[in-house]
Amino acid sequence: MRIGNTEIRPAGGGLGCLLMILVSIVASIVLTVLINLVL
Repeated sequence: MRIGNTEIRPAGGGLGCLLMILVSIVASIVLTVLINLVL
């Protein structure tokens, strides 16, 4: 994946990339739930 002139290689190849995507989805869900609880 390229952003401008910077090459980004996910750690662990394809599996690491999938894992990073899953982690970010879970993190956003958890953050949304926490924000809803606080508000």
